Amino acid sequence: MEENVKTVLDYFEQINAIPRCSKNEKQVGLWLEQWAENKGLAVKKDPAGNLLVKVPPTAGYENAPIIVIQGHMDMVCEKSPDSPHDFTKDPIQNIIDGDWLRADNTTLGADNGIAIALAMALADNDKIAHPPLELLFTVDEETGLNGAKELEPGFVEGRILLNVDSETEGVFTVGCAGGRHTHVALALDASDLGPESQFFNLSVAGLHGGHSGIDIIKQRASANKILARTLHRLAAACDIQLISIKGGTAHNAIARDADAVFVAAPGDSDTVEKIVSEDQSIFQVDYDGIESKLTLTLSIADSTAEIKSALSAAGSRTVINLLLSLPHGAVGFSTAFKELVETSNNLATVELAGDRLQVLTSQRSLTKSRLDEISTIIGATADLVGAKTRCGSEYPPWTPNMQSELLARCQEVYKDVFDRQARVKSVHAGLECAIIGDKYEGMDMISFGPDLRDPHSPNEGLYIPSLEKIWRFMVALLESYGSK
Repeated sequence: MEENVKTVLDYFEQINAIPRCSKNEKQVGLWLEQWAENKGLAVKKDPAGNLLVKVPPTAGYENAPIIVIQGHMDMVCEKSPDSPHDFTKDPIQNIIDGDWLRADNTTLGADNGIAIALAMALADNDKIAHPPLELLFTVDEETGLNGAKELEPGFVEGRILLNVDSETEGVFTVGCAGGRHTHVALALDASDLGPESQFFNLSVAGLHGGHSGIDIIKQRASANKILARTLHRLAAACDIQLISIKGGTAHNAIARDADAVFVAAPGDSDTVEKIVSEDQSIFQVDYDGIESKLTLTLSIADSTAEIKSALSAAGSRTVINLLLSLPHGAVGFSTAFKELVETSNNLATVELAGDRLQVLTSQRSLTKSRLDEISTIIGATADLVGAKTRCGSEYPPWTPNMQSELLARCQEVYKDVFDRQARVKSVHAGLECAIIGDKYEGMDMISFGPDLRDPHSPNEGLYIPSLEKIWRFMVALLESYGSK
């Protein structure tokens, strides 16, 4: 492994020793401040917790433009169901597995800790020639680009930005989808349970999950949708009554697991078991080659004294029909970029507790009008059953600029270094570039990064050879701003 890459991975391991789930970046922010101060670098922090570290230019680059290198401090905290990991205190385990870096049944946090590590390693290497640098480390990206939204005028001086939050080496990202969250809430009436009620637990597990933007094109199953499909069949055959549902974990993660507790009449037990068994086989066919580990499990739960009520059969059908009707997945494709989703919705989280249903959906689109359309569809669907909707956490699309001077320079440098052209694309995901470009007029931006596998899931991995290529590219790009 190349020595500079070892330095990057060493910084990344230090970052991963610090808990940094979204909205819990204070500790890693303090650590980064201390690092900058120890290196004699000027650092400032805004009220949101965003950091800006200023790195002076090397000799001969004093008149070069300021280059902003940007990444976010927070990470999506996902783990396997049987993992004992505590994200509030336990370090992420960095495991080298051949050419891949992975964690131990948790997300790795390379999204986006590797950007922070790259920036630190570049700033710490006195053999690299570079212009003045601003290292912009933002907070709370994963829950809605919230740190970037809080950036204030004047905080960032540079107008050339390298966002290191893309996930395929050899690709320059020049645009991204805008996004919005739509919350759905429904109040229902509970009814008393009969003394002979049979309690069941229905679980969906073993799904890939993944990023609700980047991976939505892969047609991976949503545990919430799988659960709704089976519950719909059960409700059609038996008067089941729902007690609880819980599925999904985050707005930007495709739901991997979902559970429902319901009751049925004792005489319906055979029918319930038959339907679940049939659906397991059906789903294996439906997702053949996509979800090889999908499991649908039914267990008979012991009735407990404290559970004396559930939704009525009619109320249960209302909940199930709503979950089945809400859109999930890609609903439109771009005409400008090949194999790019234009518009999508993620049925992200579902929770039924007592007599109240809460659903979080996450819409993405390359255009504002289509974003409005899919949100309106969700609102209209909810309205059919008397549910209330509320929209929030919105961010704009980043419209590609194919005449960008930065893009032209990056393409030239990449060709010089690797003797091949990089691809140019837009992505169906939210990037902080959309917010930053909206806030700072004249910002020329590009996004790139090493190869990441299954971000936002416990299977997340970083392809180490691609990290070496990103390092070589960034060094050459920075050096290209010197006088020739």
